[in-house]
Amino acid sequence: MIEVNELTKRYGRATAVDGLGFTARPGRVTGFLGPNGAGKSTTLRMLLGLDEPTSGTALVGGRRFRDHARGLRHVGALLEAGDVHGGRNGRDHLRVLARSNRIPAARVDAVLEEVGLAAAARRRIGGYSLGMRQRLGIAAALLGDPPVLLFDEPLNGLDPEGVLWVRGLFRRLAAEGRTVFVSSHLMSEMENTADHLVVIGRGRLIADQPLADFAARGPGFRVLVRTPEPERLTGLLTAAGATVRSVPEGLEAVGISADRIGELAFEHRVLLRELAPRGASLEDAFMELTADSVEYTTANSSQGGHA
Repeated sequence: MIEVNELTKRYGRATAVDGLGFTARPGRVTGFLGPNGAGKSTTLRMLLGLDEPTSGTALVGGRRFRDHARGLRHVGALLEAGDVHGGRNGRDHLRVLARSNRIPAARVDAVLEEVGLAAAARRRIGGYSLGMRQRLGIAAALLGDPPVLLFDEPLNGLDPEGVLWVRGLFRRLAAEGRTVFVSSHLMSEMENTADHLVVIGRGRLIADQPLADFAARGPGFRVLVRTPEPERLTGLLTAAGATVRSVPEGLEAVGISADRIGELAFEHRVLLRELAPRGASLEDAFMELTADSVEYTTANSSQGGHA
């Protein structure tokens, strides 16, 4: 588990992370989102002990990362795929990491096979493509078979096959009971991969909730519902904070996710014949809720903005 509590990081007069608090739990993929300059990378660096917090705590498995004797057995991380020695081959790079963390050498070949780099293992990393370096970085994160994994922009440079592979990998790791924490700018991938979202802006928490609930906060998001008990369901949804109106197809609910409607209907034994989200996407919700936290805006999105 990842636990961040009142985490703050200041650089002189500038505050990069401001009283941030959230928890990323085992068994799910948690997406970590925010505009450029929101403090995502600084938060990841503090989680890994690369930056010291000004105040607050960033814990992995209830301890600071530096307090884990063999870090790669507890936390696997990919922060910067290009931050490797280009003169080494891929296998030797992983062997050095394995030896320093007392990980069996056989594990090196296993992760190279898993990420699809077995055939390129003896090639120098300097000749790897960006996508190959990403795969090598993921292999390094998997090396210690850790319960917690952190990935910063893991899809950079990957082709469509690689994107599908990473998506399936994250889902599998979460299904095994691991904590998977993924920072990304790709909203479409978060929609297909994440169960839960932590969204920050200007170093502060904006949202910490299931993906479906976050998407439901976007402008224009609504859910079409058909049921033989419209009056009863309307009462349940209104009590849950939704706005409900009748439409020719049935009921249209605003301010509530399709998942939550399904849960309420199940709890109260209301039959549903159709449950269909419509309108806003995750990207719409993200743009709406982080609009005041964007550090740089283009000229046509904000008057007087900077490209």
